[in-house]
Amino acid sequence: MRFLIVDDSLTMRRIVVNTLKTIGYDQVTEAADGKDALAKLLTEGADFVVTDWNMPEMNGLELAKSIRANPQFESLPILMVTTRGNKEDVIEAMKVRVNNYIIKPFTPQGLKDKIDQILRSVESKPV
Repeated sequence: MRFLIVDDSLTMRRIVVNTLKTIGYDQVTEAADGKDALAKLLTEGADFVVTDWNMPEMNGLELAKSIRANPQFESLPILMVTTRGNKEDVIEAMKVRVNNYIIKPFTPQGLKDKIDQILRSVESKPV
């Protein structure tokens, strides 16, 4: 499975990448913002997107909207990883159809659990 990690913080990308490698996912591409992520998604593809919300150029919410607007990626799993934890933000993210939401700081186990939840829900949906 190929992951695309999108965050303007190199440190946060390192944390997510290292966590993914620890739990057995080693095919990872990184992007520093939504524009970079969309370009990499179109050229390299991905099976799962983990994105921050607050980024320059194109934020995670705009990225999720762009991904969902493309028929090729409309069912691509998206996990929003952000410091934005109020109820309105979670609702706004769900409206653009992110699959799940995790608030920073998070534990490696918390990230793994969210990814596993998304993968289970995607696998159980009828085609």
